[in-house]
Amino acid sequence: MIYYAAIPIELVFENIENNYPNFQEIDYNGVKLIVEPFKFNSWKIVRIISSNPYDYMNPLYQPGNIINL
Repeated sequence: MIYYAAIPIELVFENIENNYPNFQEIDYNGVKLIVEPFKFNSWKIVRIISSNPYDYMNPLYQPGNIINL
């Protein structure tokens, strides 16, 4: 990428490491899920990692759902 700016490059990339989501891989009922923290003790499903096609059809594991651990 090329950035053209009239400000110092340090200001352009300041706190860039804080902009990445905090994804974690968990095992939930035998299914691997990529989740991100939602609220205290709650997680939002981002992605399913499974070789079982029925896991993708299960509405419990659909991305966007909130699970409690």
